[in-house]
Amino acid sequence: MRRFTARARLPLFAAVAAPLALCAVLLPWRSGIAGTDVALLLVVVVVAVAALGRRSAGAVAAVVAAAGFDFFFTRPYERFSISKSGDLTTAVLLLCVGLVVSQLAARARHFEVVAITDAGYLARIHDTTVLARTAGTALTVVDHVQAELIDLLQLRGCRFEYGSLLGHPPRLEHDGSVTVARKPWDADRLGLPDEDVELRLFGNGKYIGRYLMQPTPGTVPSRQARLVAVTLADQAGTALEGLWGPHETVT
Repeated sequence: MRRFTARARLPLFAAVAAPLALCAVLLPWRSGIAGTDVALLLVVVVVAVAALGRRSAGAVAAVVAAAGFDFFFTRPYERFSISKSGDLTTAVLLLCVGLVVSQLAARARHFEVVAITDAGYLARIHDTTVLARTAGTALTVVDHVQAELIDLLQLRGCRFEYGSLLGHPPRLEHDGSVTVARKPWDADRLGLPDEDVELRLFGNGKYIGRYLMQPTPGTVPSRQARLVAVTLADQAGTALEGLWGPHETVT
C-alpha cells in the first residue's frame, strides 16, 4: 500500500517540480528571452508530465507552469500580476493549452490500454480457434475454454454440463448481458450474480450443453470480456456438435 501511494504521488510531485525547475533554469536569461518562447518550453514540460502521469498530474503541471510564467517572466517580476496584455494572453493560452494537452495525453493512454486489452482478447480467440482445428477431441476444446473462462471472468470455478438444463440459474446471454429469472441484471455495475451463472453452448442453432460458472464476489468483468467469453463458448459448442450431434432447440 505504501509503495502504491508513493507511485501515485510521484506524478503530482513531478507536475509541481518540473515546471518550477525549468523556470529556475531559464531565470538568468529572462531579460533576453521572449515570453512566448518560455511559454512553449513550459508546454513541452506539461506534455511530458501528462504523458507520464495521470490526467490530474497534467492539469496540475499546466496550472504551475502558468503561475511560474506569470511570477518569473512577466512584469512586474516576482508578483502574480501582469502589466502587458500580450503577456496576459500568453499566460492564459499556456494554461488552456496545458489543460487540453493533459486531457489528450490521458485519452491517448486510455486508448493504448484498450488496444492492448483488445489484443489480449483476440489472442484468446485465435488460440482457441487454432486448438479447435487441431485438437484430437472436442473435449480438449471444452477444457481449454473452461480454463479461459476462469481466467477471463476471474471466476472461482467453472464446470461443463452436457445436455443438462436442471434449475434456472442466472444466465450470461450471447449479447454479453446477464439475466436473473429472465430479468436484466446490471452486470456492468454489479458484476456477475453471486451464484452459479450458466453460459449455454449451441451448435447449428441447437442446444448442446452449458458452462456453470462460479463468480468471484466483488469482481466486475467488463462487457467486452463477457462477449469474448460467449465467443469462446461458441467455439466449444461448434467442436461438440461434430462429436455428439445436435440436440433439442432451447429458448
